[in-house]
Amino acid sequence: MASLKVYSVGRLVKYVTDSSLRTFRGNIYRSTVRGYSTEEKAAEDASGDKQLPTNLEECHKQIESLSTEVSTLKQQVKDYEDKYKRALADGENVRRRMMKQVEDAKSFAIQSFCKDLLDVADTLAAAAESVPERAEASAEGAAAALRSLHDGVRLTRAQLEQVFSRHGLVAVSPLREKFDPNLHEALFQQEVEGCEPGTVVAVSKVGYKLHERCVRPALVGVSKG
Repeated sequence: MASLKVYSVGRLVKYVTDSSLRTFRGNIYRSTVRGYSTEEKAAEDASGDKQLPTNLEECHKQIESLSTEVSTLKQQVKDYEDKYKRALADGENVRRRMMKQVEDAKSFAIQSFCKDLLDVADTLAAAAESVPERAEASAEGAAAALRSLHDGVRLTRAQLEQVFSRHGLVAVSPLREKFDPNLHEALFQQEVEGCEPGTVVAVSKVGYKLHERCVRPALVGVSKG
């Protein structure tokens, strides 16, 4: 009988202890959940207070601030667009200038070569003009030599002119033409009947153009009024 009472009391103590522990654990869980919910709600309320205005005046201020910010952003976008367009235009201009320089380099690369050959052309022209087509000689051999020399000089001159033409070098002999300061250089003036003032009446040295660019101006005499 005594042992039965001890057993019953032990079970009662265990039951009470287990119930107390369960109750204590439940209270701790509810307190913790309630604390977290309260903190989250406070954070949401604080966040809402910062983002949303509380009265009409603050609404107007916020609208005005946002409008100013939008205007500033629009102006920045416009500035960037203008800079972009200018950069595109500058790039296109640079590309065109480079293409023009490349084309000029291709066309006028032989300009110094042509200038060196001009003296040769002048010498051949003077030699061809100094030898008459029909030389008056006592011997037939001398006459034949003169004819051969004349034919050879003229052939050389013709070949040289062909070379000049292939490379774009064109002779400028402006006799009876209007004086052009871009292509001609006046050495003297003289009165000539029947000629308008400013007309080329004599050509002392032929000029040359390379692809429409004056390499050497023609030395000329011009009529005056």
